[in-house]
Amino acid sequence: MSVSSWPERARELADSVLFPAADSVDVDGEIPSSHFDILAAEGFYGLASDRGEPLGPDELPLVVETLCAGCLATTFTWMQHNGVVMSLTHTSNTSLRTRYLDGVIDGSIKAGVAFAGAIPRPPKLYARRTDTGYVLDGHAPFVTGWGIVDILQVSARDEFDDSIVHLVIPATDAAGIEVERLTLIAVDASNTVRLLFDGVEVDDSQVVSVVTDEEFQSGQIYGSYLNGCMAMGVARRAITQMDDIGTDTSSFRRSHSQRRAAFDDALAGTYDMFAARAEASELAMRAAAALVTATGSGAIVGHGTPERLVREATFTLVGAGRPQIKAELLRTLQGDPAGRSGRWPSDEEWR
Repeated sequence: MSVSSWPERARELADSVLFPAADSVDVDGEIPSSHFDILAAEGFYGLASDRGEPLGPDELPLVVETLCAGCLATTFTWMQHNGVVMSLTHTSNTSLRTRYLDGVIDGSIKAGVAFAGAIPRPPKLYARRTDTGYVLDGHAPFVTGWGIVDILQVSARDEFDDSIVHLVIPATDAAGIEVERLTLIAVDASNTVRLLFDGVEVDDSQVVSVVTDEEFQSGQIYGSYLNGCMAMGVARRAITQMDDIGTDTSSFRRSHSQRRAAFDDALAGTYDMFAARAEASELAMRAAAALVTATGSGAIVGHGTPERLVREATFTLVGAGRPQIKAELLRTLQGDPAGRSGRWPSDEEWR
């Protein structure tokens, strides 16, 4: 597979495999294992590694956005895996890398993340240093893929020096871990749970890295872009559906291009990432609402794509959010700040 074909292959998978089953996934609350199998077979589980064909930094967000437009539940579960691939690729723990890296790259080992407990102040999940490792206490509030993934990268804040400890543990029931299943407004098939840790001992052999708070926060910027791809993907699908029923979407496509440019500017340091995230979710809400309107009464009967996209757009308002994004969203929802970045790419850039 050549570099330039990654976004093209993502589009093919989204349109031919993921999207045709997306409504059924939503209704049944279960993602077919074949979805993950084909993502693995096509190399998508190894995208974030430094092996094989390189992937440009501007291509990964496009791939994620395109797959989100196919099936958000599947992609939301899969996209957590990329962070673990990057962590294992760069870890100094050679035994941990040897144990897991090949498997996570080829998709035979599927991974998830649990970092939300380390973000707030005070944190929700603490790590206490011992002679041989760490003890975890607290909870990880939002862990996706439980029962689907094999391993979990858990992030906790050291209660003494404020560093962030990243550890890899099996994603299974264990002593000291309590699992609470969460029912979500959308992507419920992602098997998202809350994990409660009560004196869970983790050996040093399972530590991926220990970083400063500053290093941890700086690493969240690109992750915010990728999380914003959920909203961009929902908007993309809503726009495509409106195109299919003959609705004029030129204004929506321009807005979509502007939002994408805002993310690029945010990575370059010339735009605010929290504003970009907020504006993407606002667009997803407007596009999904417009699709319902354009579809007519059929959109409110039973379970269908327009209704699902409205719920998924709502999910992006708070999914993987931060207090700063919430503040920007509340401001944005009071009035469209279109043109804030001063860039309006052509319609061709959206495609």
